[in-house]
Amino acid sequence: MEKVVVSVFVSVVLGLVLLLLGLVLGVSVFGGREKSSPFECGFDPVGSSRVPFSLRFFLLAVIFVVFDVEIVLLFPAVMGIGGDWMWLGGYFVLVFFLVVLFLGVVHEWREGSLEWES
Repeated sequence: MEKVVVSVFVSVVLGLVLLLLGLVLGVSVFGGREKSSPFECGFDPVGSSRVPFSLRFFLLAVIFVVFDVEIVLLFPAVMGIGGDWMWLGGYFVLVFFLVVLFLGVVHEWREGSLEWES
């Protein structure tokens, strides 16, 4: 029981330290036209809203969201690797999940979806 309490305490302290570090380092002193603009996607906010939208930008955003969600799904497995509660089948499921994630990245890479400047 003590190991769990220590793990939770360390996780909370580490999260707070990273949060404070991000807040301190994230303060930007430099401002500009791009930062004060309501859009930071490269489009000029003045003009028609019926401009052709870049499908590559949308695809890259969707890929980011998918892999971001999958990292969140990996978090409990990573926390349980050193613990006694993770059974042998859990390790196989974790390895299978990582293989599927890796194959997805390889597929997107070979398809050229991760290339922004092409």
